[in-house]
Amino acid sequence: MTNQPTTRPAAVPPDWEGLRSRLGGGLHRIGQDGYDTARRSYNPLFDKQAPAAVATCSKTEHVQACVSLARDARLPVAARSGGHSYTGYSAPDGGLVVDLGGMSAVDVRADGTAVVGAGARLIEVYAALAAAGRALPAGSCPTVGIGGLTLGGGIGVLTRKYGLTCDNLVSAEVVTAEGTIRTASESSEPDLFWALRGGGGGNFGIVTSFTFATVPAPSLAVFQLTYPEGSVADVVGAWQEWTASAPDELWSNVVITGGAATKCRVNGCFVGPQSGLNPLLDRLVARAGKPSGRSVSQRAYLDAMRYFAGCANRSIAQCGPESLPRETFVASSRVLPTAVADPNALADLLVGRTDMDLLLDSLGGAVSRVDPTATPFPHRKALATAQIYQKTTVDKQPEAARAVAEVRDALARLGARGGYVNYIEAAMPDWGLAYYGSNINRLNSVARRYDPDQVFTFAQSIHRA
Repeated sequence: MTNQPTTRPAAVPPDWEGLRSRLGGGLHRIGQDGYDTARRSYNPLFDKQAPAAVATCSKTEHVQACVSLARDARLPVAARSGGHSYTGYSAPDGGLVVDLGGMSAVDVRADGTAVVGAGARLIEVYAALAAAGRALPAGSCPTVGIGGLTLGGGIGVLTRKYGLTCDNLVSAEVVTAEGTIRTASESSEPDLFWALRGGGGGNFGIVTSFTFATVPAPSLAVFQLTYPEGSVADVVGAWQEWTASAPDELWSNVVITGGAATKCRVNGCFVGPQSGLNPLLDRLVARAGKPSGRSVSQRAYLDAMRYFAGCANRSIAQCGPESLPRETFVASSRVLPTAVADPNALADLLVGRTDMDLLLDSLGGAVSRVDPTATPFPHRKALATAQIYQKTTVDKQPEAARAVAEVRDALARLGARGGYVNYIEAAMPDWGLAYYGSNINRLNSVARRYDPDQVFTFAQSIHRA
Protein backbone atom coordinates (compact mmCIF):
# COMPACT_ATOMS: atom_id res chain seq x y z
CA MET A 1 0.00 0.00 0.00
CA THR A 2 1.35 3.44 -0.88
CA ASN A 3 1.20 6.32 1.55
CA GLN A 4 -2.06 8.24 1.40
CA PRO A 5 -2.31 12.05 1.42
CA THR A 6 -2.74 13.38 4.93
CA THR A 7 -4.51 16.41 6.29
CA ARG A 8 -2.93 16.03 9.67
CA PRO A 9 -1.31 19.24 11.01
CA ALA A 10 2.44 19.45 11.36
CA ALA A 11 3.92 17.72 14.39
CA VAL A 12 4.02 19.56 17.70
CA PRO A 13 6.46 18.80 20.54
CA PRO A 14 5.01 16.17 22.89
CA ASP A 15 3.61 17.60 26.11
CA TRP A 16 4.97 14.93 28.43
CA GLU A 17 4.09 16.73 31.62
CA GLY A 18 0.56 17.29 30.41
CA LEU A 19 0.28 13.57 29.69
CA ARG A 20 1.74 12.72 33.08
CA SER A 21 -0.93 14.85 34.71
CA ARG A 22 -3.72 13.18 32.75
CA LEU A 23 -2.36 9.76 33.70
CA GLY A 24 -2.14 10.63 37.38
CA GLY A 25 1.64 10.23 37.34
CA GLY A 26 1.90 6.96 35.43
CA LEU A 27 4.58 8.00 32.94
CA HIS A 28 8.16 6.72 32.73
CA ARG A 29 10.64 8.60 30.57
CA ILE A 30 14.24 7.89 29.60
CA GLY A 31 16.62 8.49 32.47
CA GLN A 32 13.92 8.53 35.13
CA ASP A 33 13.47 6.05 37.96
CA GLY A 34 11.52 3.01 36.88
CA TYR A 35 12.04 3.52 33.15
CA ASP A 36 14.32 0.54 32.56
CA THR A 37 11.88 -1.80 34.24
CA ALA A 38 8.83 -0.23 32.60
CA ARG A 39 10.18 -0.54 29.05
CA ARG A 40 11.18 -4.20 29.39
CA SER A 41 9.63 -6.78 27.09
CA TYR A 42 9.38 -10.54 27.62
CA ASN A 43 12.31 -11.25 25.30
CA PRO A 44 15.69 -9.79 26.41
CA LEU A 45 16.67 -9.35 22.76
CA PHE A 46 14.63 -6.15 22.80
CA ASP A 47 16.14 -4.63 25.95
CA LYS A 48 18.21 -2.40 23.68
CA GLN A 49 15.09 -0.67 22.33
CA ALA A 50 14.49 2.75 23.88
CA PRO A 51 10.95 4.14 23.74
CA ALA A 52 10.67 7.83 24.56
CA ALA A 53 8.19 7.00 27.30
CA VAL A 54 6.06 4.25 28.81
CA ALA A 55 2.56 5.23 29.90
CA THR A 56 0.82 3.17 32.57
CA CYS A 57 -2.90 3.14 31.80
CA SER A 58 -5.71 2.04 34.09
CA LYS A 59 -8.73 3.40 32.21
CA THR A 60 -9.83 4.17 28.68
CA GLU A 61 -9.37 7.93 29.12
CA HIS A 62 -5.68 7.31 29.75
CA VAL A 63 -5.42 5.52 26.42
CA GLN A 64 -7.20 8.38 24.69
CA ALA A 65 -4.68 10.83 26.12
CA CYS A 66 -1.79 8.70 24.85
CA VAL A 67 -3.22 8.38 21.36
CA SER A 68 -3.86 12.12 21.17
CA LEU A 69 -0.28 12.95 22.16
CA ALA A 70 1.24 10.45 19.74
CA ARG A 71 -0.99 11.65 16.89
CA ASP A 72 -0.25 15.32 17.45
CA ALA A 73 3.50 14.77 17.96
CA ARG A 74 3.71 12.17 15.18
CA LEU A 75 5.37 9.70 17.48
CA PRO A 76 5.29 5.93 17.01
CA VAL A 77 2.75 4.48 19.43
CA ALA A 78 2.12 0.88 20.42
CA ALA A 79 -0.14 -0.85 22.90
CA ARG A 80 1.44 -3.42 25.20
CA SER A 81 -0.71 -6.12 26.72
CA GLY A 82 1.78 -8.84 27.68
CA GLY A 83 4.96 -7.64 25.94
CA HIS A 84 5.40 -10.89 24.00
CA SER A 85 5.71 -9.42 20.49
CA TYR A 86 8.13 -11.73 18.69
CA THR A 87 9.73 -8.73 16.99
CA GLY A 88 9.54 -6.26 19.86
CA TYR A 89 6.98 -4.06 18.12
CA SER A 90 5.29 -3.22 21.43
CA ALA A 91 8.38 -1.20 22.47
CA PRO A 92 9.00 1.21 19.57
CA ASP A 93 12.29 3.11 19.60
CA GLY A 94 11.64 6.78 20.27
CA GLY A 95 7.91 6.16 20.58
CA LEU A 96 5.24 5.83 23.24
CA VAL A 97 4.40 2.51 24.86
CA VAL A 98 0.79 2.35 26.04
CA ASP A 99 1.02 -0.21 28.85
CA LEU A 100 -2.42 -1.74 29.44
CA GLY A 101 -1.38 -3.81 32.46
CA GLY A 102 -3.56 -1.71 34.75
CA MET A 103 -6.62 -2.70 32.72
CA SER A 104 -6.77 -6.39 33.58
CA ALA A 105 -10.14 -6.93 35.26
CA VAL A 106 -12.19 -10.00 34.24
CA ASP A 107 -15.96 -9.75 34.79
CA VAL A 108 -17.91 -12.94 34.12
CA ARG A 109 -21.58 -12.10 33.68
CA ALA A 110 -24.69 -14.12 34.40
CA ASP A 111 -25.32 -14.72 30.69
CA GLY A 112 -21.92 -16.41 30.33
CA THR A 113 -20.17 -13.54 28.58
CA ALA A 114 -16.92 -12.23 30.04
CA VAL A 115 -15.66 -8.65 29.81
CA VAL A 116 -11.87 -8.79 29.88
CA GLY A 117 -9.53 -5.83 30.19
CA ALA A 118 -7.00 -5.70 27.36
CA GLY A 119 -4.07 -5.89 29.77
CA ALA A 120 -5.10 -9.19 31.36
CA ARG A 121 -2.61 -12.07 31.15
CA LEU A 122 -3.90 -15.48 30.16
CA ILE A 123 -3.39 -17.03 33.58
CA GLU A 124 -5.52 -14.25 35.07
CA VAL A 125 -8.23 -14.85 32.50
CA TYR A 126 -8.24 -18.60 33.09
CA ALA A 127 -8.36 -18.25 36.87
CA ALA A 128 -11.27 -15.80 36.80
CA LEU A 129 -13.23 -17.85 34.27
CA ALA A 130 -12.66 -21.10 36.16
CA ALA A 131 -13.91 -19.52 39.37
CA ALA A 132 -17.20 -18.90 37.55
CA GLY A 133 -17.25 -22.35 35.95
CA ARG A 134 -16.52 -20.98 32.47
CA ALA A 135 -13.80 -21.39 29.84
CA LEU A 136 -12.39 -19.62 26.78
CA PRO A 137 -10.15 -21.12 24.09
CA ALA A 138 -6.86 -19.25 24.12
CA GLY A 139 -3.10 -19.80 24.29
CA SER A 140 -0.90 -21.69 26.72
CA CYS A 141 1.82 -19.23 27.81
CA PRO A 142 0.52 -17.82 31.13
CA THR A 143 1.99 -14.33 30.77
CA VAL A 144 0.80 -13.63 27.22
CA GLY A 145 -1.68 -10.76 27.09
CA ILE A 146 -5.22 -11.40 25.95
CA GLY A 147 -5.01 -8.36 23.65
CA GLY A 148 -2.31 -9.44 21.22
CA LEU A 149 -3.46 -13.05 21.27
CA THR A 150 -7.05 -12.24 20.31
CA LEU A 151 -6.18 -9.66 17.66
CA GLY A 152 -3.96 -12.17 15.84
CA GLY A 153 -6.48 -15.00 15.98
CA GLY A 154 -5.66 -16.98 19.10
CA ILE A 155 -4.53 -20.61 18.76
CA GLY A 156 -4.54 -22.92 21.76
CA VAL A 157 -5.32 -26.32 23.20
CA LEU A 158 -9.11 -25.91 22.95
CA THR A 159 -9.03 -24.55 19.39
CA ARG A 160 -10.42 -27.61 17.63
CA LYS A 161 -13.39 -27.88 19.98
CA TYR A 162 -14.29 -24.22 20.49
CA GLY A 163 -12.52 -22.29 17.72
CA LEU A 164 -9.95 -19.50 17.81
CA THR A 165 -10.04 -16.93 20.59
CA CYS A 166 -11.22 -14.32 18.09
CA ASP A 167 -14.10 -16.58 17.04
CA ASN A 168 -15.51 -16.15 20.53
CA LEU A 169 -15.28 -12.35 20.50
CA VAL A 170 -18.65 -10.61 20.87
CA SER A 171 -17.49 -7.00 20.95
CA ALA A 172 -14.49 -4.80 21.66
CA GLU A 173 -14.01 -1.27 23.00
CA VAL A 174 -11.44 0.51 20.83
CA VAL A 175 -9.71 3.88 20.90
CA THR A 176 -9.17 4.78 17.26
CA ALA A 177 -6.65 7.17 15.72
CA GLU A 178 -8.63 10.37 16.32
CA GLY A 179 -8.98 9.47 20.01
CA THR A 180 -12.61 8.33 19.74
CA ILE A 181 -13.94 5.42 21.81
CA ARG A 182 -15.81 3.00 19.57
CA THR A 183 -17.62 -0.26 20.27
CA ALA A 184 -17.00 -2.78 17.53
CA SER A 185 -19.41 -5.70 17.10
CA GLU A 186 -21.45 -7.40 14.41
CA SER A 187 -24.01 -4.59 14.61
CA SER A 188 -21.75 -1.62 15.44
CA GLU A 189 -18.68 -0.78 13.32
CA PRO A 190 -18.87 -4.22 11.64
CA ASP A 191 -15.86 -3.64 9.36
CA LEU A 192 -13.69 -2.74 12.32
CA PHE A 193 -15.03 -5.74 14.23
CA TRP A 194 -14.11 -7.96 11.28
CA ALA A 195 -10.58 -6.57 11.21
CA LEU A 196 -10.01 -7.05 14.94
CA ARG A 197 -10.65 -10.78 14.68
CA GLY A 198 -7.28 -11.83 13.30
CA GLY A 199 -6.00 -8.65 11.66
CA GLY A 200 -3.07 -8.40 14.06
CA GLY A 201 -2.31 -6.14 16.98
CA GLY A 202 -1.42 -2.48 16.56
CA ASN A 203 -3.16 -1.87 13.24
CA PHE A 204 -6.54 -0.19 13.74
CA GLY A 205 -6.51 1.37 17.19
CA ILE A 206 -5.96 0.33 20.78
CA VAL A 207 -8.47 -2.14 22.19
CA THR A 208 -9.14 -1.47 25.86
CA SER A 209 -11.57 -4.30 26.61
CA PHE A 210 -12.97 -7.44 25.00
CA THR A 211 -16.32 -9.13 25.53
CA PHE A 212 -16.20 -12.87 24.88
CA ALA A 213 -18.75 -15.63 24.73
CA THR A 214 -17.58 -18.41 27.04
CA VAL A 215 -18.45 -22.08 27.45
CA PRO A 216 -18.94 -24.25 30.53
CA ALA A 217 -15.51 -25.22 31.86
CA PRO A 218 -14.81 -28.79 30.73
CA SER A 219 -12.84 -31.58 32.34
CA LEU A 220 -9.86 -32.48 30.16
CA ALA A 221 -7.82 -35.63 29.70
CA VAL A 222 -4.26 -34.41 29.03
CA PHE A 223 -1.51 -36.58 27.63
CA GLN A 224 2.08 -36.80 26.50
CA LEU A 225 3.75 -39.48 24.40
CA THR A 226 7.55 -39.33 24.39
CA TYR A 227 9.51 -40.85 21.51
CA PRO A 228 13.22 -41.67 21.28
CA GLU A 229 15.78 -40.43 18.79
CA GLY A 230 15.24 -41.68 15.28
CA SER A 231 11.43 -41.76 15.53
CA VAL A 232 10.54 -38.31 14.21
CA ALA A 233 9.65 -39.19 10.63
CA ASP A 234 7.46 -42.12 11.65
CA VAL A 235 5.70 -40.07 14.32
CA VAL A 236 5.10 -37.05 12.08
CA GLY A 237 3.82 -39.21 9.24
CA ALA A 238 1.40 -41.03 11.54
CA TRP A 239 0.37 -37.88 13.42
CA GLN A 240 -0.59 -36.04 10.24
CA GLU A 241 -3.06 -38.76 9.25
CA TRP A 242 -4.28 -39.16 12.83
CA THR A 243 -5.01 -35.50 13.51
CA ALA A 244 -6.71 -35.03 10.12
CA SER A 245 -9.37 -37.56 11.13
CA ALA A 246 -9.55 -36.73 14.85
CA PRO A 247 -12.78 -35.65 16.53
CA ASP A 248 -13.15 -32.01 17.51
CA GLU A 249 -12.60 -32.94 21.16
CA LEU A 250 -8.98 -33.91 20.48
CA TRP A 251 -6.20 -31.33 20.14
CA SER A 252 -2.55 -32.28 19.83
CA ASN A 253 0.84 -31.13 18.73
CA VAL A 254 4.18 -32.65 17.83
CA VAL A 255 7.26 -31.00 19.29
CA ILE A 256 10.42 -31.91 17.36
CA THR A 257 13.65 -31.11 19.20
CA GLY A 258 16.79 -30.54 17.18
CA GLY A 259 20.30 -31.77 17.90
CA ALA A 260 22.83 -34.27 16.64
CA ALA A 261 19.85 -36.63 16.45
CA THR A 262 16.28 -35.37 16.55
CA LYS A 263 13.59 -36.59 18.92
CA CYS A 264 9.96 -35.68 19.50
CA ARG A 265 6.95 -35.84 21.76
CA VAL A 266 3.22 -35.64 21.15
CA ASN A 267 1.24 -33.54 23.60
CA GLY A 268 -2.44 -32.77 23.77
CA CYS A 269 -5.79 -32.96 25.45
CA PHE A 270 -9.24 -34.43 24.98
CA VAL A 271 -12.41 -32.61 26.02
CA GLY A 272 -13.92 -35.45 27.98
CA PRO A 273 -12.83 -38.51 29.97
CA GLN A 274 -9.72 -40.67 29.61
CA SER A 275 -11.95 -43.49 28.39
CA GLY A 276 -12.61 -41.41 25.28
CA LEU A 277 -8.97 -40.47 24.80
CA ASN A 278 -7.15 -43.77 25.26
CA PRO A 279 -8.57 -45.54 22.18
CA LEU A 280 -7.50 -42.55 20.09
CA LEU A 281 -3.97 -42.71 21.51
CA ASP A 282 -3.86 -46.43 20.84
CA ARG A 283 -4.70 -45.70 17.22
CA LEU A 284 -1.77 -43.27 16.93
CA VAL A 285 0.62 -45.67 18.63
CA ALA A 286 -0.37 -48.42 16.23
CA ARG A 287 0.75 -46.19 13.35
CA ALA A 288 3.69 -44.32 14.90
CA GLY A 289 5.21 -47.05 17.04
CA LYS A 290 5.39 -47.54 20.76
CA PRO A 291 6.54 -44.48 22.71
CA SER A 292 9.22 -44.62 25.36
CA GLY A 293 6.87 -42.83 27.73
CA ARG A 294 3.10 -42.39 27.95
CA SER A 295 1.25 -40.31 30.52
CA VAL A 296 -2.47 -39.53 30.73
CA SER A 297 -4.26 -37.67 33.50
CA GLN A 298 -7.70 -36.20 34.08
CA ARG A 299 -7.68 -32.54 35.03
CA ALA A 300 -10.16 -29.79 35.75
CA TYR A 301 -10.09 -26.87 33.31
CA LEU A 302 -7.85 -24.56 35.35
CA ASP A 303 -5.49 -27.37 36.32
CA ALA A 304 -5.17 -28.30 32.66
CA MET A 305 -4.38 -24.71 31.69
CA ARG A 306 -1.71 -24.59 34.39
CA TYR A 307 -0.31 -27.87 33.11
CA PHE A 308 0.07 -26.58 29.56
CA ALA A 309 1.50 -23.33 30.93
CA GLY A 310 4.26 -25.24 32.73
CA CYS A 311 2.79 -24.07 36.02
CA ALA A 312 1.25 -27.29 37.29
CA ASN A 313 3.24 -27.10 40.51
CA ARG A 314 2.89 -23.35 40.99
CA SER A 315 0.17 -21.18 42.42
CA ILE A 316 -1.66 -18.78 40.13
CA ALA A 317 0.38 -15.90 41.56
CA GLN A 318 3.59 -17.78 40.75
CA CYS A 319 2.53 -18.10 37.09
CA GLY A 320 2.79 -14.34 36.53
CA PRO A 321 5.57 -12.32 34.88
CA GLU A 322 7.03 -11.33 38.25
CA SER A 323 7.81 -14.98 39.04
CA LEU A 324 8.55 -16.66 35.73
CA PRO A 325 11.86 -16.18 33.89
CA ARG A 326 12.08 -14.29 30.63
CA GLU A 327 13.16 -16.16 27.49
CA THR A 328 15.65 -15.14 24.82
CA PHE A 329 14.63 -16.56 21.45
CA VAL A 330 14.14 -16.02 17.73
CA ALA A 331 11.08 -17.53 16.07
CA SER A 332 9.00 -17.72 12.92
CA SER A 333 6.19 -19.84 11.51
CA ARG A 334 4.72 -21.61 8.56
CA VAL A 335 1.32 -23.20 7.97
CA LEU A 336 0.76 -26.76 6.75
CA PRO A 337 -2.22 -26.65 4.35
CA THR A 338 -2.14 -30.46 4.15
CA ALA A 339 0.12 -33.24 5.31
CA VAL A 340 3.81 -32.89 4.40
CA ALA A 341 4.45 -35.53 1.76
CA ASP A 342 7.96 -36.34 2.97
CA PRO A 343 8.14 -36.59 6.78
CA ASN A 344 11.78 -37.69 6.52
CA ALA A 345 12.70 -34.39 4.89
CA LEU A 346 10.87 -32.50 7.63
CA ALA A 347 12.66 -34.49 10.33
CA ASP A 348 16.01 -33.77 8.70
CA LEU A 349 15.47 -30.00 8.98
CA LEU A 350 16.37 -30.04 12.67
CA VAL A 351 19.37 -32.35 12.52
CA GLY A 352 22.33 -30.56 14.09
CA ARG A 353 20.22 -27.60 15.24
CA THR A 354 20.87 -27.33 18.95
CA ASP A 355 18.28 -25.51 21.07
CA MET A 356 15.74 -25.41 18.27
CA ASP A 357 12.20 -26.81 18.48
CA LEU A 358 9.67 -27.16 15.69
CA LEU A 359 6.11 -27.24 17.04
CA LEU A 360 3.33 -28.58 14.82
CA ASP A 361 0.00 -27.48 16.36
CA SER A 362 -3.15 -29.06 14.99
CA LEU A 363 -5.91 -26.96 13.46
CA GLY A 364 -9.13 -28.32 11.96
CA GLY A 365 -12.31 -28.97 13.88
CA ALA A 366 -14.27 -25.83 14.72
CA VAL A 367 -11.63 -23.61 13.08
CA SER A 368 -12.18 -25.24 9.70
CA ARG A 369 -15.93 -24.64 9.71
CA VAL A 370 -15.50 -20.85 9.49
CA ASP A 371 -15.14 -19.35 6.02
CA PRO A 372 -11.56 -18.08 5.39
CA THR A 373 -12.93 -14.61 4.61
CA ALA A 374 -15.27 -14.39 7.62
CA THR A 375 -12.36 -13.09 9.70
CA PRO A 376 -8.86 -11.97 8.64
CA PHE A 377 -7.37 -15.30 9.80
CA PRO A 378 -7.01 -17.08 6.46
CA HIS A 379 -5.75 -20.53 7.46
CA ARG A 380 -9.15 -22.06 8.19
CA LYS A 381 -8.66 -25.18 6.09
CA ALA A 382 -5.06 -25.87 7.16
CA LEU A 383 -3.92 -29.02 8.93
CA ALA A 384 -1.58 -27.31 11.38
CA THR A 385 0.67 -24.38 12.14
CA ALA A 386 4.42 -24.82 12.45
CA GLN A 387 6.33 -22.66 14.92
CA ILE A 388 10.12 -22.53 14.63
CA TYR A 389 11.55 -21.62 18.04
CA GLN A 390 15.29 -21.08 18.51
CA LYS A 391 16.63 -20.43 21.99
CA THR A 392 19.61 -18.09 21.89
CA THR A 393 21.51 -15.36 23.68
CA VAL A 394 21.69 -11.67 22.90
CA ASP A 395 25.16 -11.94 21.35
CA LYS A 396 24.15 -14.90 19.16
CA GLN A 397 20.98 -13.36 17.75
CA PRO A 398 22.27 -13.08 14.14
CA GLU A 399 23.17 -16.77 14.00
CA ALA A 400 19.83 -17.72 15.52
CA ALA A 401 17.94 -15.61 12.99
CA ARG A 402 19.80 -17.27 10.11
CA ALA A 403 18.99 -20.74 11.46
CA VAL A 404 15.30 -19.88 11.83
CA ALA A 405 15.19 -18.45 8.30
CA GLU A 406 16.79 -21.59 6.87
CA VAL A 407 14.15 -23.83 8.44
CA ARG A 408 11.34 -21.41 7.52
CA ASP A 409 12.35 -21.42 3.87
CA ALA A 410 12.90 -25.19 3.83
CA LEU A 411 9.38 -25.69 5.18
CA ALA A 412 8.06 -23.57 2.32
CA ARG A 413 9.83 -25.84 -0.15
CA LEU A 414 8.05 -28.78 1.50
CA GLY A 415 4.70 -27.09 0.88
CA ALA A 416 4.23 -25.34 4.24
CA ARG A 417 3.72 -21.73 3.26
CA GLY A 418 1.84 -18.89 4.90
CA GLY A 419 2.48 -17.84 8.49
CA TYR A 420 0.72 -17.04 11.75
CA VAL A 421 0.78 -13.33 12.59
CA ASN A 422 1.06 -13.95 16.34
CA TYR A 423 4.44 -15.53 15.59
CA ILE A 424 5.37 -12.46 13.57
CA GLU A 425 8.88 -12.32 12.11
CA ALA A 426 10.48 -9.20 10.65
CA ALA A 427 12.17 -11.14 7.83
CA MET A 428 9.12 -13.18 6.74
CA PRO A 429 8.99 -13.09 2.90
CA ASP A 430 5.79 -11.58 1.47
CA TRP A 431 4.52 -11.18 5.02
CA GLY A 432 1.23 -9.49 4.13
CA LEU A 433 0.08 -12.45 2.06
CA ALA A 434 1.68 -14.96 4.41
CA TYR A 435 -0.23 -13.72 7.45
CA TYR A 436 -3.52 -12.61 5.91
CA GLY A 437 -3.84 -14.20 2.48
CA SER A 438 -6.38 -12.51 0.23
CA ASN A 439 -7.90 -10.80 3.29
CA ILE A 440 -5.07 -8.25 3.12
CA ASN A 441 -7.04 -6.16 0.62
CA ARG A 442 -10.03 -5.71 2.91
CA LEU A 443 -7.71 -5.05 5.86
CA ASN A 444 -6.05 -2.25 3.90
CA SER A 445 -9.46 -0.76 3.23
CA VAL A 446 -10.38 -0.84 6.93
CA ALA A 447 -7.05 0.73 7.86
CA ARG A 448 -7.56 3.58 5.39
CA ARG A 449 -10.99 4.25 6.88
CA TYR A 450 -10.13 4.15 10.57
CA ASP A 451 -6.55 5.44 10.46
CA PRO A 452 -6.12 7.53 7.29
CA ASP A 453 -3.17 9.43 8.77
CA GLN A 454 -1.30 6.25 9.72
CA VAL A 455 -1.06 6.99 13.42
CA PHE A 456 -0.74 3.27 14.08
CA THR A 457 2.10 2.21 11.85
CA PHE A 458 5.19 0.05 12.23
CA ALA A 459 7.43 -2.07 10.01
CA GLN A 460 4.77 -4.74 9.42
CA SER A 461 1.59 -2.77 9.97
CA ILE A 462 -1.31 -3.18 7.57
CA HIS A 463 -0.46 0.26 6.16
CA ARG A 464 2.78 -1.18 4.81
CA ALA A 465 1.51 -4.46 3.40
